[in-house]
Amino acid sequence: MATVRTGVRAIGAVLAVALGASALAGCSSTGGKRAEERAQRAAAQGRAAVNTPEWTVAMVTHSGDGDTFWDIVQKGAKQAAVKDNIKFLYANSDEGQQQAQLVQSYIDKKVDGLIVTLAKPDAMKDVVAKAVRAGIPVITVNSGTEQSKAFGALSHIGQDESIAGEAVGEELDKRGKKKALCVIHEQGNVGHEQRCAGAKKTFGGRLENLYVDGTNMPDVQASIEAKLQTDRSIDAVVTLGAPFADAAVQAKRSADSEAEIDTFDLNAKVASLLKAGTLGFAVDQQPYLQGYEAVDLLWLYRYNADVLGGGRPVLTGPQIITGKDAGALEGYTERGTR
Repeated sequence: MATVRTGVRAIGAVLAVALGASALAGCSSTGGKRAEERAQRAAAQGRAAVNTPEWTVAMVTHSGDGDTFWDIVQKGAKQAAVKDNIKFLYANSDEGQQQAQLVQSYIDKKVDGLIVTLAKPDAMKDVVAKAVRAGIPVITVNSGTEQSKAFGALSHIGQDESIAGEAVGEELDKRGKKKALCVIHEQGNVGHEQRCAGAKKTFGGRLENLYVDGTNMPDVQASIEAKLQTDRSIDAVVTLGAPFADAAVQAKRSADSEAEIDTFDLNAKVASLLKAGTLGFAVDQQPYLQGYEAVDLLWLYRYNADVLGGGRPVLTGPQIITGKDAGALEGYTERGTR
């Protein structure tokens, strides 16, 4: 667990700087606590807390339709956009080439900043380079830790997927698990592969990948159920997104399996399942913070040429969440910010 503890300390340090910079930038020239409070009230009331021009920032992600994770990312981005007097645009496609085309459309519109994910980096490399050449600052979020700097992005905000996977392997060992199933719901997503590979690296037992069609939830459930029925030695199932955790729970019941269900990411349903003991643990990467900080950092760059990370990712995770933590977070998940 030494690696993860070090990561957590790094997360705290980096986020303290990030949030501190954001707060300072939102203050008026008089500074101090009163200015901060005025900025916070303005954002809460849907008013800008700054007097900078209305810049336009577009976010283009690899999300499929109906993924609650990206709803949370957008909530963070929109909150920061209100505070920073930014017009926020959003588009998504789980097809790499389509995602690249969406980015190109925003380049053509001459937006003031771009936020992109690099789940399928080969499809995104050229269009990100075009944005940089056009003078549009780019920040990557969620996926693309290894490619972000090379592609010309200012910063990357998210969790290190390999480290997150390693944390899962270590947690499975702590729980005495011997054989785990890692459910990959989007083939070609390098971040998903890294999660499972990281878990396999640190897990003392056996770990097997199961590829499912994440756009078809009945198929996801049926595939997990079939695997649990044919291999009774599986004692843990790890899903890579919150919406898939409940499908795994249903599959476990149908297969009459004793396997523990664990997941990446957090939402209201996952929090309730953790609290009830139906799920073992979840890996939280704080998607609200990814959206919020990405928009805020683009504002800081446009306003003051500020950047964060020094060429390294700004980490928002991983954090292992268990049933004892779920109660404290449940209210945040219900409002859609965790």
